[in-house]
Formats: sequence, C-alpha cells, structure tokens
Amino acid sequence: MWPGLTSGRLRILRYCYVSVPQVPIGYSSTSSSLLTNFRALAFMDKTNNKSSSFSVFAHSSRSGGRGRGLETKDNRERSRGRGGGVGGGGGKDKIDALGRLLTRILRHMASELSLNMRSDGYVRVQDLLKLNMKTFANIPLRSHTVDDIREAVRKDNKQRFSLLEENGELWIRANQGHTIATIETESLLKSILSAEEVPVCVHGTYKKFLESILENGLRRMKRLHVHFSCGLPTDGEVISGMRRDVNVLIFLDVRKALEEGMKLYISDNKVILTEGFDGVVPVKYFEKIESWPDRQTIPF
Repeated sequence: MWPGLTSGRLRILRYCYVSVPQVPIGYSSTSSSLLTNFRALAFMDKTNNKSSSFSVFAHSSRSGGRGRGLETKDNRERSRGRGGGVGGGGGKDKIDALGRLLTRILRHMASELSLNMRSDGYVRVQDLLKLNMKTFANIPLRSHTVDDIREAVRKDNKQRFSLLEENGELWIRANQGHTIATIETESLLKSILSAEEVPVCVHGTYKKFLESILENGLRRMKRLHVHFSCGLPTDGEVISGMRRDVNVLIFLDVRKALEEGMKLYISDNKVILTEGFDGVVPVKYFEKIESWPDRQTIPF
C-alpha cells in the first residue's frame, strides 16, 4: 500500500495480483503472458469525509496508467433504466411508461393485486398509487402523482383510459381489453342496437392465423371479448381496436349478427366488442375477408 497525490488530494492506493487459472495448451505464449501479468487496482478517494465507490480498471499500457474505469454492460443498462434509455424517467418517457403499467394493471392484474375494482372497471387512483410496483422506466408507482395519472390518460394515443370523479375521489379504468372476470360487460360498455350505428366492423389479423380462424371462428382467447375496429388502419378516426401491421381484414355482418342474437358493444374509445356465442364469433357471420393493404378478396 502506498500514498499518491492526485490533483492536490491525498489518495490511498492498494493493489493485489489476480489469480488466473493455468492457460490450456494451444494458447500462444503472448496470450499467456498477458493473462498472467494482468493486475487489478482498486482505489478509494476520500474527500470531505465522503468515500466514492470503488472502480476497477485494467492496468495495462493501453490505459496509460491513468486509472480509467471500465464500465460494464450491466452498469450501463442499469444507469439507463428499463425502457429504452429513459434512466430516471423524465418527461414524455416517464409518462409513457406509467401509461403502459396502468394498461397492464387495469386490464389484467387488478384481482391478483387485491385492487377494489368495480363492475364497470373503475378503481381508485389513490389505491393505484399505493401499489409497490415500478413502471417500465424503473420508477416506483408510489413516486407518481395524481397529475401524472391525468397526464398519462391525456397523452394516450389510443385513448385506453377513462377518468371519473365521484364524491371527491378520482377513479380510472381501462376502456377495453380486459381479462378480469369480475368486469360486467353491460356496466363497462354501451350496447349496439342497430347495424346503422357501426357502418364498418372489421377485425384485423394475420395470414398465418387465417386457416385456424376459418376452421374455428374468431375466439376471444383469454380476453372477455373479441375486438373489432370501426374503420380501416389508415382511417383518421380509427384509434384503437386493430394493430397497424395486420395483413388480413375480416368484416363482420353486423345486421345478421344482431338479428341472430349476438350482443355487440362499443367502448368509450370506439372499439367494437362482442362475447360472440360462448366466446366465439362463427365464420357464418363473416361478411367478407380481404388482404391488407392491397384489399384483394380472400375467398372462404
């Protein structure tokens, strides 16, 4: 151990040789020499009675003896945070990450988190802010405010949420997409009573699923409803209900479905939903199928 002066401050340095396993036969003598002569140095800088964290660096001719710290991949990723480099999460990225977590909780996780969710999907905002969870920006949910929640709702480009103020309390819900069984469809959604209410009712999917759909119908899977959009992916009015990269469009014969007893609903963000019959929309209610975006008729 020896002292050294750096920028007018006293720095205590200590060193040790790193034990390196025997180099297998077949490695060059140059590689062996580099490995066995590797030294690790650790330094601790004490200034104003505060200790910095240890940094480890390779002592080699490449470092020039300046003690430049090696930054590991894990440390870089941890400093950036989860969410594509948002780090501490500022501005839009912070709010976007909050919105994604709210979607997940309000659609799928309320029961397992013991949230008090009403039959129409609403939960208290204050109950959400008490959850011991982190957003995708690695920010604790408890660090967010009611104003952050309002901002997430306002900025959501698919209008996934609704806010409600009752008796001085603020409530929030996801407008559709639920897998939570306690949700009552009639409380969550508005019934569609005539075909004139929805001139277009289309489900977007992919060619790789079409064979199964034609065999089994459209199934709601784990969700409560099968989702339809009220327009095409390029229509300005279409916000939610269909992914932008679909390559098959299945149009529903709304009139026939209603006449034969299928219940159709529309959400606050204009997504058309149905439970079908026992969770399935049979093929006989398909009006037509087209490829997208070239809109060529697909026979079925």
